[in-house]
Amino acid sequence: MKQIEPSYKTTISLPLMLPPVTVNKAIVPLQPQSENLSSGWEHLMTVVQDINQMAMELEAKILELKTIASTINSQINYLAENSDRPHSPYINICQYSPVSVPLVKQKPDQSFILTTRKVDLFRAEREAAQLAQQLRQHTQKKKPTPIKNLKQEQGNNILLATDN
Repeated sequence: MKQIEPSYKTTISLPLMLPPVTVNKAIVPLQPQSENLSSGWEHLMTVVQDINQMAMELEAKILELKTIASTINSQINYLAENSDRPHSPYINICQYSPVSVPLVKQKPDQSFILTTRKVDLFRAEREAAQLAQQLRQHTQKKKPTPIKNLKQEQGNNILLATDN
């Protein structure tokens, strides 16, 4: 049987110096061209506007969901109250947690910040309650008490009588 010599005992001859390689062209770093920068900026602005537009549409759909759910709640509970069955507790088919939509803002230094904006799910109810309160106060101010009215009428009659 023939013995194999271990590889660590064999030497590999390498040239001491590699032949010089001449480089004719260097790699030029990429430099933005003004037209690419301009079109890139326009594309960025378009995407920002798209995100903000979609966020407004999403907010509108969320509020529409709330309106539809509220209408269905009213109908279900009206039917439950007017049925022959014993009264069941108030049914609410939708629960609400705090909700936000994306928002892209441009800072004074022209950079952008991607953040969120809170959706106020109960603003319509608050505004309706506030308007109702204002109308009640307005109606109460216009409507004087009957005793004051009678005194004013008597005073006017006296003035009219003395003017003659």
